[in-house]
Amino acid sequence: MLAAAFQVAPLQLAPALISVVLYARRVATLRGTPRAVPPIRQAAFSAGVLVIAGVLVSPLGSLSEELFWAHMAEHLLIADVGALLLVLGLTGPVLAPILRIRAFDRLRILAHPLVALPLWAIDLYAWHVPALHEAALHHDGIHALQHLCFVYFGANVWMCLFGPLPMPAWFTTGWKAGYILAVRLVGAALANALLFGGSAFYHAYAAGEAAHGLSPDSDQVAAGAVMMVEESLLTIGLFCWLFLRAARENDERQELLDLATARGVPLTDERAGRAVAAGRTAELRARIEREGGGEE
Repeated sequence: MLAAAFQVAPLQLAPALISVVLYARRVATLRGTPRAVPPIRQAAFSAGVLVIAGVLVSPLGSLSEELFWAHMAEHLLIADVGALLLVLGLTGPVLAPILRIRAFDRLRILAHPLVALPLWAIDLYAWHVPALHEAALHHDGIHALQHLCFVYFGANVWMCLFGPLPMPAWFTTGWKAGYILAVRLVGAALANALLFGGSAFYHAYAAGEAAHGLSPDSDQVAAGAVMMVEESLLTIGLFCWLFLRAARENDERQELLDLATARGVPLTDERAGRAVAAGRTAELRARIEREGGGEE
């Protein structure tokens, strides 16, 4: 029965529950202030948690223990889609209490594009080393750690594109496009290894593959195909999002600069850009209006 395929893994669901509680408390604190979290961002974060938790308890979660292609689909939904939605739900004010803690503030360096991409690549490839991959299948604690790593490093790799943390001045739209392409190439290399690598890399799925009438080699090819298709669609979506966002942010930045000029408030292009990138346009606009005198 399909219903019997649903499962609850408390060890894996605990981080999602904790993040929901902390996020909801912070949203409630900011509600009614200029730094309130926009509904669209709240929806994105909620969708991210639902994707991650839903995948873990769904029949796909059960099937992922039997077939490699299902395991690949589970990980892609968690690490790519779910993690990206979580990042889209964040704003500077949401992260402010965490960043006030010195130890966590220092970890912001991990979101630097030249650091985030290698860390994500190492995490991706390390968990596909046969020994680690199969250990995660056999031990709940390691499996939970694997999923936690996928979510964290997945979110971290998207943070420099869509997160509220300040990024280097050189990391403009062109570099962001190159970054997306680099992420795509790293993933494509693994997908191609699965598609054309020859004999199956993993033996832990043998029983499940036999039960479903699928050979190990076919299962691995299917996993590579799932990865290739998902990452291609995601890359196209990211490019569209990037350029639409760049156009919107440019308009918002110029509006802030024009308002500051009209009100006689000093405002540099760099500061306006940082505010827009951090999702604090409304807050800076309100501050300019308070500090400026007269009409626009």
